Amino acid sequence: MKDCSVLVVGGAGYIGAHMVDVLLKAKMEVITLDNLSTGHRDLHPGGIFIEGSLGDTKLLDDIFSNQRIDAVMHFAAYSLVAESVTSPLKYYRNNLAATTELLDAMRQHNINRFIFSSTAAVYGEPTRVPIAEDHPCVPTNPYGASKLAVEGMLHDCDVGHGLKFISLRYFNAAGADESSKLGERHEPETHLIPLILKVAAGEREHIKIFGTDYPTPDGTCIRDYIHVSDLAQAHLLALDALLSDKGSAIYNLGNSRGYSVREVIDIARKVTGHRIPAIESESRPGDPAVLVADSAKIRKELRWQPRFEDLANIIHSAWNWHQLDKVR
Repeated sequence: MKDCSVLVVGGAGYIGAHMVDVLLKAKMEVITLDNLSTGHRDLHPGGIFIEGSLGDTKLLDDIFSNQRIDAVMHFAAYSLVAESVTSPLKYYRNNLAATTELLDAMRQHNINRFIFSSTAAVYGEPTRVPIAEDHPCVPTNPYGASKLAVEGMLHDCDVGHGLKFISLRYFNAAGADESSKLGERHEPETHLIPLILKVAAGEREHIKIFGTDYPTPDGTCIRDYIHVSDLAQAHLLALDALLSDKGSAIYNLGNSRGYSVREVIDIARKVTGHRIPAIESESRPGDPAVLVADSAKIRKELRWQPRFEDLANIIHSAWNWHQLDKVR
């Protein structure tokens, strides 16, 4: 894979930047396209950087005409569940319509390998846990629905145009790379672990627990957390599979272990040594009670083996990065 050239759309974002770093360390050529609406130029690890939108057809034509690209990785989606409920068209416009332009530009330039950043939100409220890839997909919010629509479009492009894709359905990405150069920085921040760490760092007064009457042991939502570096390694394996002509596939990415919101807060208290006050609030629309992955398929077919399965280690890496980022 050393001679491979990859276009990373959204490569200045949290997961995208980690992916660019992994690709560069694997001695690949990397071109990043990012409009910096949620990404950060200072977190971009290197390679060629192009500021712009995945829906800009002229820019896409210029990139594909002037750069050698063997595969495309797509991380540039809006991903806030609550916002998707109140602003659904924003999500369909970016996550679906703009992705259509990207795929059409790829088709026109005969680029037929695509790795898609999908989500566990495509499943909706699960009827069985852990969730395998053959679980029915009934999203409960426009974010999940927009991702599922892209997966359907990818399947059709495979049949109609020979596009080979791997869709990776993330559960909850968290943590930071071991060097603490890259981490999770969102504006505004909505993800649970970085919000908890902001409380531990004295940047917020408390953490809100959204919903305490879910059908779970302690009444709070349960989620499966996966370290961002393990996520990036899974993408590298997916790229190798596509370059080896193994065909299109869909995989879950999670550790197959769920933690409730209260459990995450308690573990963060132990990791940081801070009290981390929490207050209870009403549940948010569109949030399923339990999302835990069955990731046996990717472990078997791509030989993926996560290195950071323990949540305390995931939170510890995020805490190290957060403290350093405050003083950068």
